[in-house]
Amino acid sequence: MTRRRAKADAAATPPVTTVVVMCLYVAGKAPNSVKAVANLEAICRQHLKDGYKLEIVDVCEHPLRALAEGVLVTPSLAKMSPSPASMVIGNLSDTDSVLAALGLGAGARH
Repeated sequence: MTRRRAKADAAATPPVTTVVVMCLYVAGKAPNSVKAVANLEAICRQHLKDGYKLEIVDVCEHPLRALAEGVLVTPSLAKMSPSPASMVIGNLSDTDSVLAALGLGAGARH
């Protein structure tokens, strides 16, 4: 009976989920920036569900912020947490590279 209660308690406890926090730096409506947004949204829908926070920063509107954060090329995706931080540059069409940078490579579960 004790074993059953432990299983019931474990089932009642919601699983701990990691939220991936990232920032995508784009240059207005440039083709690669538009493609990067679409690619990242598809990756998030398929692999992260609701387990992410995404900020999109248009460097045309906020150039000083981009420089202060060390972003020199767009589009650039910065993963801030969980550690380690990582950066992917480009239109994010290489899904495997994006997943690896987000810590969702082979064997990772979220």
